[in-house]
Amino acid sequence: MKKKIAILGSTGSIGKILLNIIKKNKKNFNVILLTANKDHKMLFGQAKKHGVKNLIITNEVSYKILKKKCKKTNINVYNNFNIFNKIFKKKVDYTMNSIVGFAGLKPTLNIIKYTKHIAIANKESIICGWNLIKQKLISNKTRIIPIDSEHFSIWTSLNEFDVSKNYDLNKSIDNIYITASGGPFRNTPIKYFKKISVKQAINHPTWKMGKKISIDSATLVNKLFEVIEAQRLFNINIKKILIKIHSQSYIHSIIKFRDGLIKICAHEPDMSIPIKNSLDKNLHHTSKNKINFKILNNLKFTEIDKKKFPVIKILDKYPNHCTLFDTALVSINDELVNLFLNKKISFDDIFKNLLNILNLRSIRKLKKIIPKNYKEISEINDFVRLKTLKLSIC
Repeated sequence: MKKKIAILGSTGSIGKILLNIIKKNKKNFNVILLTANKDHKMLFGQAKKHGVKNLIITNEVSYKILKKKCKKTNINVYNNFNIFNKIFKKKVDYTMNSIVGFAGLKPTLNIIKYTKHIAIANKESIICGWNLIKQKLISNKTRIIPIDSEHFSIWTSLNEFDVSKNYDLNKSIDNIYITASGGPFRNTPIKYFKKISVKQAINHPTWKMGKKISIDSATLVNKLFEVIEAQRLFNINIKKILIKIHSQSYIHSIIKFRDGLIKICAHEPDMSIPIKNSLDKNLHHTSKNKINFKILNNLKFTEIDKKKFPVIKILDKYPNHCTLFDTALVSINDELVNLFLNKKISFDDIFKNLLNILNLRSIRKLKKIIPKNYKEISEINDFVRLKTLKLSIC
């Protein structure tokens, strides 16, 4: 029997990789749902190519265009994430959430009850709403699989650890090291940061990614997020999660256990590897790459220069549990990246404004408030986005 698949954010880089894997294994999978924000042309093309009958597109203009285009087809088109009950009569086998930014949280919360497994490539969902997500995972008996290469490698090294359980890994683990490529500016003097262009910032030296995550990688905000995500997923003290610059991007995580054992997870910088393994471990894998002993014989790890990348200092006093400060961090950064991509602020303004806004008394006090529901998180998201716009564009 074919596995039923849903893909949230199918027009992005992760969604396209997953669809390509499915295309090569048509006999094993049936795609039930695809979603996008604006790209109605690509979404329609994906639906026709893969025989998908249900589409969600959230942009109102794109929705009207796509709805009209699908009028004489058997494709159902929706424009929000509150209609999963109309699409799913029973649980699908696997859902991928690769929606970018804060926008991924609500669909994550809504779809958990309709899927047996949810693969998360949207770290912002985990950061902002992990306590709510975890409750839903437990009540609906849904398994979560982290897809970021670092978190997938940790999860694999921990024997596919069930992150919805309340295991205390602090008793068995000394440290978890996650690696960072360092982005395109690891060797660029800080005096040139102000003049960095959008084209330069999205040109990642190792990974092929979307614009937003490429900017986050260039500022190392992405690595800041990954430490917080790892703390939430694996329930380990955030002080035990350390970052090493590893420009070769071959080692993705290192776990030092208290019994002296060290587990290192390595693979080529290719997101199809964690995606394929999360989808079905029994798929016929045809990796063309042999073990790269040239890299293994010359592994290099260095420390982050916190003067160049000051956002990492945010971790110094970061809570070990979900608070509304998490949402503030994610939403301020989302807004600043949008401003940079639209050439409203400079590259170094992302660092400066993020740190300055997070240090406001109205934002700092959010560290004491645990979110009770999605509405509270959404209200803080709206509040800090408006504040960020007001303070960033004078």
